[in-house]
Amino acid sequence: MKSLIKNVLQIIMPFVLGLGILWWMYRGTDWRAFMHCVLHEMHWHWMLLSLLFGIVPQMLRAWRWRMALEPLGEHARRRTCTDAIFLSYAASLVIPRVGEVTRCGTLRKYDGVSFSRALGTVVTERLVDSLCMLLFTGVAFLSQLPMFLRFLRTTGTSVHDILARFTTTGYLVTLLCLVAAVAVGLVLVYKLKVFRKGRDMLADLRDGVLSLRNVRNLPLYLLYSVGIWVGYFLHFYIAFFSFDFMASITPAAAFLIFCVGSFAVLVPTPNGAGPWHFAVKTMLVLYGIAEPQAIVFALAVHTIQTALVVLLGAFGWARLNMTRSGEGA
Repeated sequence: MKSLIKNVLQIIMPFVLGLGILWWMYRGTDWRAFMHCVLHEMHWHWMLLSLLFGIVPQMLRAWRWRMALEPLGEHARRRTCTDAIFLSYAASLVIPRVGEVTRCGTLRKYDGVSFSRALGTVVTERLVDSLCMLLFTGVAFLSQLPMFLRFLRTTGTSVHDILARFTTTGYLVTLLCLVAAVAVGLVLVYKLKVFRKGRDMLADLRDGVLSLRNVRNLPLYLLYSVGIWVGYFLHFYIAFFSFDFMASITPAAAFLIFCVGSFAVLVPTPNGAGPWHFAVKTMLVLYGIAEPQAIVFALAVHTIQTALVVLLGAFGWARLNMTRSGEGA
Protein backbone atom coordinates (compact mmCIF):
# COMPACT_ATOMS: atom_id res chain seq x y z
CA MET A 1 0.00 0.00 0.00
CA LYS A 2 2.82 2.40 0.91
CA SER A 3 4.56 1.56 -2.35
CA LEU A 4 1.37 2.30 -4.30
CA ILE A 5 0.92 5.66 -2.57
CA LYS A 6 4.57 6.51 -3.22
CA ASN A 7 4.26 5.68 -6.92
CA VAL A 8 1.07 7.71 -7.24
CA LEU A 9 2.69 10.70 -5.56
CA GLN A 10 5.71 10.45 -7.87
CA ILE A 11 3.33 10.77 -10.82
CA ILE A 12 0.98 13.39 -9.39
CA MET A 13 3.40 15.79 -7.69
CA PRO A 14 5.26 16.86 -10.87
CA PHE A 15 1.90 17.65 -12.49
CA VAL A 16 0.77 19.59 -9.41
CA LEU A 17 4.00 21.60 -9.35
CA GLY A 18 3.86 22.36 -13.07
CA LEU A 19 0.16 23.23 -13.09
CA GLY A 20 0.57 25.40 -9.99
CA ILE A 21 3.28 27.51 -11.64
CA LEU A 22 1.31 27.73 -14.89
CA TRP A 23 -1.84 28.81 -13.04
CA TRP A 24 0.07 31.53 -11.21
CA MET A 25 1.69 32.82 -14.42
CA TYR A 26 -1.45 32.77 -16.59
CA ARG A 27 -4.19 33.48 -14.07
CA GLY A 28 -4.90 36.96 -15.55
CA THR A 29 -4.41 36.07 -19.20
CA ASP A 30 -6.90 37.28 -21.80
CA TRP A 31 -7.37 33.95 -23.60
CA ARG A 32 -9.31 35.48 -26.47
CA ALA A 33 -6.39 37.81 -27.21
CA PHE A 34 -3.98 34.90 -26.81
CA MET A 35 -5.81 32.75 -29.36
CA HIS A 36 -6.05 35.69 -31.76
CA CYS A 37 -2.30 36.19 -31.52
CA VAL A 38 -1.54 32.52 -32.14
CA LEU A 39 -4.06 31.98 -34.93
CA HIS A 40 -3.83 35.29 -36.78
CA GLU A 41 -0.60 37.10 -35.85
CA MET A 42 1.89 34.26 -35.46
CA HIS A 43 3.96 33.42 -38.56
CA TRP A 44 3.31 29.70 -38.84
CA HIS A 45 5.91 29.06 -41.54
CA TRP A 46 8.66 29.98 -39.06
CA MET A 47 7.11 27.85 -36.34
CA LEU A 48 6.90 24.84 -38.67
CA LEU A 49 10.53 25.35 -39.65
CA SER A 50 11.52 25.37 -35.98
CA LEU A 51 9.76 22.03 -35.51
CA LEU A 52 12.11 20.40 -38.01
CA PHE A 53 14.95 21.22 -35.63
CA GLY A 54 12.97 19.52 -32.87
CA ILE A 55 13.18 16.24 -34.81
CA VAL A 56 16.85 16.42 -35.79
CA PRO A 57 18.29 16.34 -32.22
CA GLN A 58 16.26 13.26 -31.35
CA MET A 59 17.55 11.47 -34.44
CA LEU A 60 21.14 12.50 -33.67
CA ARG A 61 20.65 11.24 -30.13
CA ALA A 62 19.53 7.86 -31.49
CA TRP A 63 22.53 7.57 -33.83
CA ARG A 64 24.90 8.55 -31.04
CA TRP A 65 23.34 5.97 -28.73
CA ARG A 66 23.78 3.25 -31.33
CA MET A 67 27.48 4.13 -31.60
CA ALA A 68 27.91 3.78 -27.82
CA LEU A 69 26.25 0.35 -27.78
CA GLU A 70 28.44 -1.18 -30.51
CA PRO A 71 31.65 -1.53 -28.39
CA LEU A 72 29.59 -3.62 -25.93
CA GLY A 73 28.62 -6.11 -28.60
CA GLU A 74 25.06 -4.76 -28.66
CA HIS A 75 23.98 -4.18 -32.25
CA ALA A 76 20.69 -2.33 -32.08
CA ARG A 77 19.02 -1.25 -35.29
CA ARG A 78 19.11 2.46 -36.10
CA ARG A 79 15.39 2.46 -36.68
CA THR A 80 14.69 0.90 -33.28
CA CYS A 81 16.99 3.37 -31.56
CA THR A 82 15.21 6.27 -33.23
CA ASP A 83 11.74 5.01 -32.32
CA ALA A 84 12.90 4.31 -28.75
CA ILE A 85 14.08 7.91 -28.42
CA PHE A 86 10.80 9.26 -29.83
CA LEU A 87 8.85 7.09 -27.40
CA SER A 88 11.04 8.00 -24.42
CA TYR A 89 10.42 11.73 -24.79
CA ALA A 90 6.68 11.17 -25.00
CA ALA A 91 6.73 8.83 -21.98
CA SER A 92 8.47 11.51 -19.91
CA LEU A 93 5.43 13.75 -20.45
CA VAL A 94 3.41 11.29 -18.38
CA ILE A 95 6.03 10.44 -15.75
CA PRO A 96 9.02 12.81 -15.69
CA ARG A 97 12.43 11.11 -16.13
CA VAL A 98 10.88 7.73 -17.01
CA GLY A 99 12.13 8.13 -20.57
CA GLU A 100 15.56 6.63 -19.82
CA VAL A 101 13.95 3.43 -18.58
CA THR A 102 11.48 3.39 -21.47
CA ARG A 103 14.12 3.65 -24.18
CA CYS A 104 16.31 0.93 -22.65
CA GLY A 105 13.31 -1.34 -22.21
CA THR A 106 12.33 -0.76 -25.83
CA LEU A 107 15.73 -1.90 -27.10
CA ARG A 108 15.55 -4.90 -24.80
CA LYS A 109 12.15 -5.89 -26.16
CA TYR A 110 12.72 -5.35 -29.87
CA ASP A 111 16.46 -5.93 -30.38
CA GLY A 112 17.45 -8.02 -27.36
CA VAL A 113 19.89 -5.38 -26.05
CA SER A 114 20.96 -5.77 -22.41
CA PHE A 115 18.88 -3.35 -20.35
CA SER A 116 21.63 -2.58 -17.83
CA ARG A 117 24.27 -2.02 -20.51
CA ALA A 118 21.93 0.26 -22.41
CA LEU A 119 21.24 2.15 -19.19
CA GLY A 120 24.98 2.53 -18.64
CA THR A 121 25.38 4.20 -22.03
CA VAL A 122 22.50 6.53 -21.15
CA VAL A 123 24.38 7.55 -17.99
CA THR A 124 27.39 8.38 -20.19
CA GLU A 125 25.12 10.39 -22.49
CA ARG A 126 23.82 12.40 -19.56
CA LEU A 127 27.37 13.21 -18.47
CA VAL A 128 28.32 14.32 -21.99
CA ASP A 129 25.12 16.35 -22.32
CA SER A 130 25.74 18.01 -18.95
CA LEU A 131 29.24 19.02 -20.04
CA CYS A 132 27.86 20.43 -23.31
CA MET A 133 25.16 22.36 -21.47
CA LEU A 134 27.65 23.80 -18.95
CA LEU A 135 30.04 24.76 -21.76
CA PHE A 136 27.29 26.42 -23.80
CA THR A 137 25.96 28.22 -20.72
CA GLY A 138 29.43 29.54 -19.83
CA VAL A 139 29.90 30.86 -23.36
CA ALA A 140 26.42 32.42 -23.30
CA PHE A 141 26.97 34.22 -20.01
CA LEU A 142 30.43 35.48 -20.99
CA SER A 143 29.18 36.73 -24.36
CA GLN A 144 26.28 38.58 -22.74
CA LEU A 145 28.07 39.94 -19.67
CA PRO A 146 29.52 43.08 -21.36
CA MET A 147 26.13 43.88 -22.91
CA PHE A 148 24.37 43.29 -19.62
CA LEU A 149 26.79 45.53 -17.70
CA ARG A 150 26.48 48.22 -20.39
CA PHE A 151 22.70 48.01 -20.06
CA LEU A 152 22.98 48.56 -16.29
CA ARG A 153 25.26 51.59 -16.77
CA THR A 154 23.16 53.14 -19.52
CA THR A 155 19.84 52.80 -17.74
CA GLY A 156 21.15 53.39 -14.26
CA THR A 157 19.55 50.12 -13.23
CA SER A 158 21.06 48.20 -10.33
CA VAL A 159 20.92 44.50 -9.60
CA HIS A 160 18.70 45.40 -6.65
CA ASP A 161 16.22 47.07 -9.02
CA ILE A 162 16.16 43.98 -11.23
CA LEU A 163 15.52 41.70 -8.27
CA ALA A 164 12.77 44.07 -7.15
CA ARG A 165 10.83 43.10 -10.28
CA PHE A 166 10.19 39.73 -8.68
CA THR A 167 7.08 39.53 -6.57
CA THR A 168 6.92 37.49 -3.40
CA THR A 169 5.20 34.77 -5.40
CA GLY A 170 8.02 34.90 -7.95
CA TYR A 171 10.61 34.28 -5.29
CA LEU A 172 8.45 31.45 -3.92
CA VAL A 173 8.21 29.77 -7.32
CA THR A 174 11.98 30.05 -7.78
CA LEU A 175 12.54 28.51 -4.35
CA LEU A 176 10.12 25.66 -5.10
CA CYS A 177 11.95 24.92 -8.35
CA LEU A 178 15.31 24.77 -6.56
CA VAL A 179 13.91 22.54 -3.79
CA ALA A 180 12.33 20.23 -6.37
CA ALA A 181 15.61 19.94 -8.28
CA VAL A 182 17.52 19.06 -5.10
CA ALA A 183 14.85 16.54 -4.12
CA VAL A 184 15.11 14.82 -7.49
CA GLY A 185 18.87 14.60 -7.08
CA LEU A 186 18.53 12.99 -3.66
CA VAL A 187 15.98 10.48 -4.97
CA LEU A 188 18.28 9.52 -7.84
CA VAL A 189 21.18 9.01 -5.43
CA TYR A 190 18.99 6.81 -3.23
CA LYS A 191 17.79 4.76 -6.17
CA LEU A 192 21.35 4.31 -7.38
CA LYS A 193 22.31 2.87 -3.99
CA VAL A 194 19.43 0.41 -4.19
CA PHE A 195 20.38 -0.40 -7.77
CA ARG A 196 23.90 -1.29 -6.70
CA LYS A 197 22.62 -4.27 -4.74
CA GLY A 198 22.66 -6.26 -7.96
CA ARG A 199 26.37 -6.89 -8.63
CA ASP A 200 25.94 -8.43 -12.05
CA MET A 201 23.70 -5.60 -13.13
CA LEU A 202 26.18 -3.10 -11.74
CA ALA A 203 28.95 -4.67 -13.85
CA ASP A 204 26.85 -4.24 -16.99
CA LEU A 205 26.06 -0.67 -15.98
CA ARG A 206 29.77 0.01 -15.51
CA ASP A 207 30.52 -1.41 -18.96
CA GLY A 208 27.89 0.87 -20.44
CA VAL A 209 29.31 3.93 -18.70
CA LEU A 210 32.84 3.13 -19.90
CA SER A 211 31.71 2.31 -23.45
CA LEU A 212 32.77 5.76 -24.61
CA ARG A 213 36.42 4.67 -24.43
CA ASN A 214 35.92 2.18 -27.27
CA VAL A 215 33.58 4.09 -29.55
CA ARG A 216 34.71 3.44 -33.12
CA ASN A 217 34.55 7.08 -34.23
CA LEU A 218 34.88 9.34 -31.18
CA PRO A 219 35.03 12.62 -33.19
CA LEU A 220 31.71 11.69 -34.81
CA TYR A 221 30.23 10.87 -31.38
CA LEU A 222 31.29 14.29 -30.10
CA LEU A 223 30.01 15.96 -33.30
CA TYR A 224 26.62 14.33 -32.72
CA SER A 225 26.71 15.60 -29.12
CA VAL A 226 27.33 19.19 -30.17
CA GLY A 227 24.82 18.85 -33.01
CA ILE A 228 22.12 17.78 -30.57
CA TRP A 229 22.45 20.99 -28.58
CA VAL A 230 22.79 23.18 -31.65
CA GLY A 231 19.57 21.59 -32.90
CA TYR A 232 17.84 22.26 -29.58
CA PHE A 233 18.89 25.91 -29.77
CA LEU A 234 17.64 26.33 -33.35
CA HIS A 235 14.39 24.60 -32.34
CA PHE A 236 13.97 27.38 -29.75
CA TYR A 237 15.47 30.36 -31.59
CA ILE A 238 13.73 29.99 -34.97
CA ALA A 239 10.42 30.18 -33.10
CA PHE A 240 11.34 33.80 -32.24
CA PHE A 241 10.69 34.77 -35.86
CA SER A 242 7.09 33.62 -35.47
CA PHE A 243 6.31 36.73 -33.40
CA ASP A 244 7.00 40.31 -34.51
CA PHE A 245 7.43 41.49 -30.92
CA MET A 246 10.50 39.23 -30.53
CA ALA A 247 12.49 41.11 -33.20
CA SER A 248 14.60 42.98 -30.62
CA ILE A 249 16.11 39.78 -29.18
CA THR A 250 19.58 39.14 -30.62
CA PRO A 251 20.88 35.61 -31.31
CA ALA A 252 23.35 35.95 -28.41
CA ALA A 253 20.56 36.97 -26.03
CA ALA A 254 18.39 34.13 -27.32
CA PHE A 255 21.25 31.72 -26.66
CA LEU A 256 21.45 32.81 -23.02
CA ILE A 257 17.67 32.53 -22.64
CA PHE A 258 17.85 29.05 -24.16
CA CYS A 259 20.53 28.00 -21.64
CA VAL A 260 18.53 29.32 -18.68
CA GLY A 261 15.44 27.50 -19.98
CA SER A 262 17.47 24.28 -20.34
CA PHE A 263 18.36 24.39 -16.66
CA ALA A 264 14.71 25.04 -15.75
CA VAL A 265 13.72 21.84 -17.58
CA LEU A 266 15.74 19.87 -15.01
CA VAL A 267 12.92 20.46 -12.53
CA PRO A 268 10.79 17.27 -12.78
CA THR A 269 7.59 18.50 -14.39
CA PRO A 270 6.19 17.20 -17.72
CA ASN A 271 8.53 18.61 -20.37
CA GLY A 272 9.56 21.33 -17.92
CA ALA A 273 6.05 22.82 -17.92
CA GLY A 274 5.88 25.65 -15.42
CA PRO A 275 9.56 26.16 -14.54
CA TRP A 276 10.50 26.55 -18.22
CA HIS A 277 7.71 29.10 -18.80
CA PHE A 278 8.75 31.03 -15.72
CA ALA A 279 12.45 31.07 -16.64
CA VAL A 280 11.90 32.08 -20.29
CA LYS A 281 9.33 34.73 -19.43
CA THR A 282 11.58 36.24 -16.77
CA MET A 283 14.58 36.41 -19.13
CA LEU A 284 12.51 37.95 -21.92
CA VAL A 285 11.21 40.64 -19.57
CA LEU A 286 14.79 41.46 -18.52
CA TYR A 287 15.62 41.90 -22.21
CA GLY A 288 12.79 44.40 -22.66
CA ILE A 289 9.88 42.27 -23.91
CA ALA A 290 6.56 43.26 -22.32
CA GLU A 291 5.41 40.68 -19.81
CA PRO A 292 2.05 39.90 -21.54
CA GLN A 293 3.92 39.23 -24.79
CA ALA A 294 6.60 37.20 -23.01
CA ILE A 295 4.09 34.84 -21.43
CA VAL A 296 2.26 34.47 -24.77
CA PHE A 297 5.52 33.44 -26.43
CA ALA A 298 6.42 30.97 -23.67
CA LEU A 299 3.01 29.28 -23.65
CA ALA A 300 2.60 29.13 -27.44
CA VAL A 301 6.08 27.78 -28.13
CA HIS A 302 6.05 25.24 -25.30
CA THR A 303 2.57 23.97 -26.22
CA ILE A 304 3.43 23.51 -29.90
CA GLN A 305 6.77 21.89 -29.16
CA THR A 306 5.15 19.54 -26.64
CA ALA A 307 2.58 18.56 -29.29
CA LEU A 308 5.52 17.63 -31.54
CA VAL A 309 6.90 15.35 -28.80
CA VAL A 310 3.51 13.63 -28.53
CA LEU A 311 3.25 13.15 -32.31
CA LEU A 312 6.78 11.73 -32.56
CA GLY A 313 6.07 9.41 -29.63
CA ALA A 314 2.91 8.14 -31.31
CA PHE A 315 4.82 7.67 -34.57
CA GLY A 316 7.60 5.75 -32.82
CA TRP A 317 5.13 3.55 -30.94
CA ALA A 318 3.17 2.76 -34.11
CA ARG A 319 6.29 1.95 -36.12
CA LEU A 320 7.67 -0.29 -33.36
CA ASN A 321 4.45 -2.25 -33.27
CA MET A 322 4.59 -2.73 -37.03
CA THR A 323 8.19 -3.91 -36.92
CA ARG A 324 9.11 -7.49 -36.13
CA SER A 325 12.36 -8.29 -34.41
CA GLY A 326 15.19 -8.70 -36.90
CA GLU A 327 13.73 -6.43 -39.56
CA GLY A 328 15.17 -3.18 -40.76
CA ALA A 329 18.58 -1.63 -40.32
